[in-house]
Amino acid sequence: MTTLLIAVGSFFGFIIAYNTYGRWLAKRIFALDATAEVPSEQLRDDVDYVPTGRMVVFGHHFTSIAGTGPIVGPAIAIMWGWVPALCWVLFGSIFIGAVHDFGSLVVSIRNRGQTVGDIAGRVLNPRVRFLFLAILLFGLWIVLAIFGLVIASVFKMFPESILPVFLQIPIAVAIGKWLHKQGHGLLVPSALALFAMYLTVWFGAECPGVAWEGGMVGSAIRSLNDTLKDWPVWVWAGVLLAYCYVASVLPVWLLLQPRDYINSLQLISSLGLVVAGLFAVGLLGANGKPVEMVAPAVQWAPLNAPPVWPVLFVTIACGAISGFHCLVSSGTSSKQLKCESDAQFVGYGSMLMEGFLAVIVILAVAAGVGIGWPDHPSFGGQTGTTLWQSIYSDWKAADAGLGTKIGAFVVGSANFLEAIGISHRMALAIMGVLVASFAGTTLDTATRLQRYVVQELSRALQQHAPGGAVFKPLENAHVATLFAVGTAFLLALFPKPGDPWSWATIGKGGMILWPMFGATNQLLGGLAFLVITFWLWRRGKPIWFVAIPTVFMLIMPAWALFVQMGGWWADESYLLLFIAGVTLALEAWMIVEAFMMFPQAKGILEEALPPLPTKTQAAIGSDARSC
Repeated sequence: MTTLLIAVGSFFGFIIAYNTYGRWLAKRIFALDATAEVPSEQLRDDVDYVPTGRMVVFGHHFTSIAGTGPIVGPAIAIMWGWVPALCWVLFGSIFIGAVHDFGSLVVSIRNRGQTVGDIAGRVLNPRVRFLFLAILLFGLWIVLAIFGLVIASVFKMFPESILPVFLQIPIAVAIGKWLHKQGHGLLVPSALALFAMYLTVWFGAECPGVAWEGGMVGSAIRSLNDTLKDWPVWVWAGVLLAYCYVASVLPVWLLLQPRDYINSLQLISSLGLVVAGLFAVGLLGANGKPVEMVAPAVQWAPLNAPPVWPVLFVTIACGAISGFHCLVSSGTSSKQLKCESDAQFVGYGSMLMEGFLAVIVILAVAAGVGIGWPDHPSFGGQTGTTLWQSIYSDWKAADAGLGTKIGAFVVGSANFLEAIGISHRMALAIMGVLVASFAGTTLDTATRLQRYVVQELSRALQQHAPGGAVFKPLENAHVATLFAVGTAFLLALFPKPGDPWSWATIGKGGMILWPMFGATNQLLGGLAFLVITFWLWRRGKPIWFVAIPTVFMLIMPAWALFVQMGGWWADESYLLLFIAGVTLALEAWMIVEAFMMFPQAKGILEEALPPLPTKTQAAIGSDARSC
């Protein structure tokens, strides 16, 4: 019953937050205007800038920011207990994460869809632009390298998810062409897409429930799944990054938007099924027994774990606040909204939805996994607290074993689905596809974002660096994207630390920098808050509601990085020490620049963007729209 009460209470808490604090921000602080011209109209090119309805943009934004972050983070941080994890998710997402995402989106919309890196150069100073873009480049590099590894891990554990993830691509293209041609009417294509996507999940799960399941068709699918799951990790990294190259250079309406939108339908409906399962086990139990929390409420000192304060706040990033979200808000979503007033729904609402996903993850790992993990070679046969302790016996094993922690969520939530009559194999397939699809949508969005960052850095270096003309080819979308995926693939080719070079070990290079990702990602959130604060300060608007999160998100990641550096020194991880030192130096530099600028900036607007070309009367008429 505890699990059910937490799920229901969290859901209604997020609804109340959206309609109170979120509405106050939209009306009183950002003064959203439904009649204002937006970047998607000002710079429309039908490639990156495409006016799009809020439901489709919500789908793109939600699936892009969520990824596996709100799954991996809570699934590791629960070692300190489910209460600290739950509190950080609830309060962090409402008062910090959603404000960060919403603010980044609005500031970008008011600056013609520029990324926070470019905007930093104007609201603070040009030097900060270089610093910010350098941190963005590094952070996205890690995302591209590590998410390919995460998806490959899901494919190996749950091969039922492989075919559905790739069959979604032609479905997305078909829906994208339909919506682009028709321009309206989401109900029919949405219903057809959702039906088709669940059909692919059923197909990937070897068609359970029909005669094919044990016949020739089922055997052929099983054989294909087994073949694909045995592909080396580095091969999967190459395949996924090649797809990301294509997705990044295609018009956004053709693949990125529709895939993210239809994925969001599947993901939200899957979460709905999990909630239904929560009701079932909360009221009726599972296997004739009540389902309760098997994770401890609080556990301050797990074996080999760092201190809960401050490391909790960088372990759970997505689900509470994530710096990566400012890149999605200002990199892609701001270029697609066709109405400024949709920013609350997309920016604030998506983060609350992600917070609810993180709550479901906590419940699945803290309670659902205790029902059992029958297919695992090591944990099969165990249930309850014994199973949970077997998985979470050691922090070092938990932090390094990302696949096991993702698997704990998939199995725990699949156990909830089985409580409402869904077969075991189908339940695993639904949740495996959910995780892989989340990671895939984040991966292709991150590639497009990295392309923007590379292009912006190229322009900046040409303007200010000696011999900057050598960087001009990186302005080209194809060259910039090849640079993004090529460097990520090179990083991914390395074996993880401590492993020798061999065909069996390469492909896990993202793990080299993974220990830094949490702190670096959260530091990026603090720097984005700094940009939002200055933008408001220059306009004489209240800043207390962002100033507190800004200070918190600048201190906590730096503190966590210092704590982690002690362990890296003991392990002689000098590369991590060097990169962490450089990152902290960049942060300190930006804070000093901001501190010096702050007294001079109040009420003084930054330099305006150059005027846009004057539109003809015919073009103005063609821009007429209704929100």
